[in-house]
Amino acid sequence: MAETVLTNPGQSPARLEGWRGIAADWASDQRAFKNVSWGKAMMWIFLLSDTFIFSCFLLSYMTARMSTTVPWPNPSEVFALNIGGNHIPLILIAIMTFVLISSSGTMAMAVNFGYRRDRVRTAILMLVTAAFGATFVGMQAFEWTKLIMEGVRPWGNPWGAPQFGASFFMITGFHGTHVTIGVIFLIAIARKVLRGDFDVERRGFFTSRKGYYEIVEIMGLYWHFVDLVWVFIFAFFYLW
Repeated sequence: MAETVLTNPGQSPARLEGWRGIAADWASDQRAFKNVSWGKAMMWIFLLSDTFIFSCFLLSYMTARMSTTVPWPNPSEVFALNIGGNHIPLILIAIMTFVLISSSGTMAMAVNFGYRRDRVRTAILMLVTAAFGATFVGMQAFEWTKLIMEGVRPWGNPWGAPQFGASFFMITGFHGTHVTIGVIFLIAIARKVLRGDFDVERRGFFTSRKGYYEIVEIMGLYWHFVDLVWVFIFAFFYLW
């Protein structure tokens, strides 16, 4: 393994051999990612670490469900609502999923208008995304309240396997915390966008260089990740 370097202008490239070449090859990452901002790189690292955490949660849930000898509650029955005298399974979860997936669309449009430096539309779309997220969290709070009133606890539930309560509160609670944090940051950044902080380079938290709306894209990466995680939770926890 070797690295090609230029010694003097006009001369042929020289190659570093042996350990020096290996070290130069590893150090080339610094040049390969020279144009990637710290904010975006750190967000990708955070999302990668969060992926491992959610994966461990879902794998633990599947292990508990497949290994328990006690019957597992039927999600279609547990998460059903009585509306107009009709027993409708998973109706609340379907609405929650629709709301969260719709928020990905408004977030994508916010990023698009951010790069166009249209601060009014960017801020409005971010606030709409935050409203979708807050609606999702509100419905999740209703879901938690309903199940708690029906006797579901982290250590048991009236319908079967005691691991159901622990899995439900752990997975949905951890995801709901992510959504709540995202809503707070969406509102904070939307305020900065609408106020013109990124146009006048006003000093403060999350303010990038003048005319640069990269923080909106970074916020979009986080929000799309939260939405994607919910798709897996919906598939494994509610539909299985």
